[in-house]
Amino acid sequence: MFYYQYYFPQFVPVQFYGQPLYTEMRQQPTVQQILQTIRAEHNTLYNQLVNAGMNRQVVDYVFFFMINYTVNQANTNQNANQIYNQFQRQVPWFNLIFRQFNVPQNVADQVMRRVIQITLDQLAGGTPSPGQGWSSWEDLGGTLTSAPAVASWQANRLDVFVRGTDNALYHKWWDGSRWNDWESLGGVLTSAPGAVSWGPNRIDVFVRGTDNALYHKWWDGSRWSDWESLGGTLTSGPAASSRRANQLDVFVRGTGNRLYKRTWNGSRWEEWEDLGGNLNSEPAAVSWGPNRIDVFARGQNNNLIHKWWDGSRWSNWENLGGTLTSAPAVSSRRANRLDVFVRGTGNRLYKRSWNGSRWENWEDLGGRLDSAPAAVSWGPNRIDVFARGQNQSLIHSYWGR
Repeated sequence: MFYYQYYFPQFVPVQFYGQPLYTEMRQQPTVQQILQTIRAEHNTLYNQLVNAGMNRQVVDYVFFFMINYTVNQANTNQNANQIYNQFQRQVPWFNLIFRQFNVPQNVADQVMRRVIQITLDQLAGGTPSPGQGWSSWEDLGGTLTSAPAVASWQANRLDVFVRGTDNALYHKWWDGSRWNDWESLGGVLTSAPGAVSWGPNRIDVFVRGTDNALYHKWWDGSRWSDWESLGGTLTSGPAASSRRANQLDVFVRGTGNRLYKRTWNGSRWEEWEDLGGNLNSEPAAVSWGPNRIDVFARGQNNNLIHKWWDGSRWSNWENLGGTLTSAPAVSSRRANRLDVFVRGTGNRLYKRSWNGSRWENWEDLGGRLDSAPAAVSWGPNRIDVFARGQNQSLIHSYWGR
């Protein structure tokens, strides 16, 4: 029978690739300090492995081992996924520990990648922590060449879409218990995607194609459709919202930096509608009821601008201030509630919320974003935010439960 004590006799120092395993080779923070940070601030990582069947003392050791590898052996210019892949090649026996305790490999992989990301953040001086109630950022891997898009078709379900290095559309999803691997959905994208769901097991994705037209692909519950062209001349990526089942409103920046809308009314695509404005980014859109749409964009002064449909007419544009360094993202947790996210100065994530009666002040949520954010809410107490991180991988933070 395999016993972990055989491999790890009371944490006795050993030689590892020519380096003492417990020797701190770099300046602060030390391996022990990073481990202490994880103990104090990321106890859920311990709980995931303990709940899967692993002894907590062994969890402590494998975390120490992984932190030490990242600090003393890895190329810290790589992202967490790249470091973990290299570690798996160099230390193939490491997975035997998890097998001995019957820990599912996907759980082990997710936790260890997160330990690496926390270590990288600490070595870089610490990623600014999100605000109260927000999770730490997690690295979900991949190599993104655009901002992400996200949709949710039921509670505890997330579908994330990005443009990859071959300009194709890629999809990664959370099924309620784990993140599934990336899948390619093809196409040749010249923008970030936009995505929305109007019902269970339905997702609609929109992109700009090589001819600057709008393209559409959808999941019907059993398969992905082929791409269809919806025409137009886009000067940005698209955004999409849905007011009711089998209804879609797609927004783009078109010629003259004006906002344009094309609507699927349940039986056909209506013609493009010019909604005016002077946009300096792709738009963001959300609907919190059958007669409401809210659209946001970056204005010509790099401020946040907002326009809405109240069921009978479109409002004028209003200025919500701020200094944006990306397009915005928006989600809605309940009727008459909006949370708008942007990348601001310092590449940090900022949020401004409509609480039902007024706009609250901007809130700094930290992070280091290399793209516009994407946001979605799958319940009244949950918001998920995604972006491209500094290593071009997908990063994720969430609020609530």
